[in-house]
Amino acid sequence: MTIAGACSHGGVYSIADHKKVRLDFSSSVNPLGAPARAVRAIERQAGRLAPVYPDPECRDLKKSLSRYLDVDAAQIAVGNGAAEIIYWFAQAFAKKRVVIPAPTFCEYELASEKAGAEVTFVPLSSDFALDAEAVIKSAKGADAVFMCNPNNPTGLLATDAVRKVIEGVDPSTKILLDECFIELVDKPKANTLVNMVRDCENLVVLRSLTKSFGMAGLRLGYSVSSLALVQAMQARKTPWNVNGLAQAAGIAALADGSHVARARALVARERRFLHDRIKSKTEFVPLKSDANYFLIQLPEGSNSTEFRDRLLKKTGVLVRDCSTFTGMDGRHIRVAVKTHRENVALVQALEAMKLDG
Repeated sequence: MTIAGACSHGGVYSIADHKKVRLDFSSSVNPLGAPARAVRAIERQAGRLAPVYPDPECRDLKKSLSRYLDVDAAQIAVGNGAAEIIYWFAQAFAKKRVVIPAPTFCEYELASEKAGAEVTFVPLSSDFALDAEAVIKSAKGADAVFMCNPNNPTGLLATDAVRKVIEGVDPSTKILLDECFIELVDKPKANTLVNMVRDCENLVVLRSLTKSFGMAGLRLGYSVSSLALVQAMQARKTPWNVNGLAQAAGIAALADGSHVARARALVARERRFLHDRIKSKTEFVPLKSDANYFLIQLPEGSNSTEFRDRLLKKTGVLVRDCSTFTGMDGRHIRVAVKTHRENVALVQALEAMKLDG
């Protein structure tokens, strides 16, 4: 049974009987976990940092992010996870109406509604492509547009279409572009649009160390935008919103460039393996993806919530039920790409469901 909530997520705590989870394929984080350097930083500095209030401005972390992205530190905002920044953005800019392509990450919708804004959804195509012209048309008179690249839950990049939207909407309309998974696609530098912040005063690019560096439990997200947008969002910030251990771990993680590179190579290799094996060994249909997760289409007449629960009960493997995404039906689940051993276990679990009937 899913724990009640206005916005459902993956992860072991997304279900009430979380102790049954043997392998979690419902949350899509770096399959290698957190960098060893980040873990050591926490172990080394816990005694010193635990009794001390953290830097409320995250100055050293912003310097590390500035070097990592080659942007001015003043353009960076740091949040308690990327989700906190989504809520700052909505509180600052979502006054009357926002535009959201769907399906996508549900917190954009929830944050906008909590800010009092009406949400206009622009459906993706039947093959989950982003219709840039439809978004631009719907954005006329809107306060803000939310986009995700690669999109969640589809895993598809839409870089050219997203760029077209950014260039096509009125400059008074604020844009939040979620790139939290961009570092785990095959060619992140060719697909990130973070450099557009230099010329687009209405653009906020959202990133997270949760996904790329496998640090979901530390809650560490950040954004890049013009100084005016940083100031407008950080006016909504609570004091000491990012704890000292998370800041230390973030600095250490950013110094370990090979960690994400190794994960990216693993994801590319294992995504192909999973697609091929699921397609050949099971009755389920894996869909194309550019990210470290992808959709699986279940047989006609399936109920994804029931399937998730039966799979967990039978095999101990948890997948993401996608029926809770606005615009999705009950025929899709989402799975993360993990290590080879874990991916083999996923295929075996899906095969067991086929035998189960």
